[in-house]
Amino acid sequence: MRISVIAVGTRMPAWVEQGITEYTKRLPRELKLVWREIPLAKRGQDVAAEGEQMLRAIPDAERVVALDVKGKRLSTEKLAGQLSAWQMSGDNYSILIGGPDGLSPACLARADLCWSLSDLTLPHPLVRVLLAEQLYRAWTITVNHPYHRA
Repeated sequence: MRISVIAVGTRMPAWVEQGITEYTKRLPRELKLVWREIPLAKRGQDVAAEGEQMLRAIPDAERVVALDVKGKRLSTEKLAGQLSAWQMSGDNYSILIGGPDGLSPACLARADLCWSLSDLTLPHPLVRVLLAEQLYRAWTITVNHPYHRA
């Protein structure tokens, strides 16, 4: 299974690159995490251009998860169950991370699931590291690895 994370914004700080690299390499080969970056639109422009680029980056048959503050909240344990279901489905997934202005309506409409990481407002670089860690943590739960402590 492949999970493609399609995120708005390029040139992340070194700590972000280190964090996502660390958690990505911890995942097994059968759960491949791929990162794709979409350039940030100019300040004040509509998010539609970003959304169009994101949608073009999604392979046709891929399932889509949009990170959105209004989305469904999942505990880590529920995420582990969701990840297990994704793996059993045989599908590949794209997870969309919007820019400072969020995701375009077209991206939200394309999503099979809208997921909220938190009610808090999180900086977009931190969301990348948080997402990578939570996917790793969810995987460890599915294989009874001792990383997660409830």
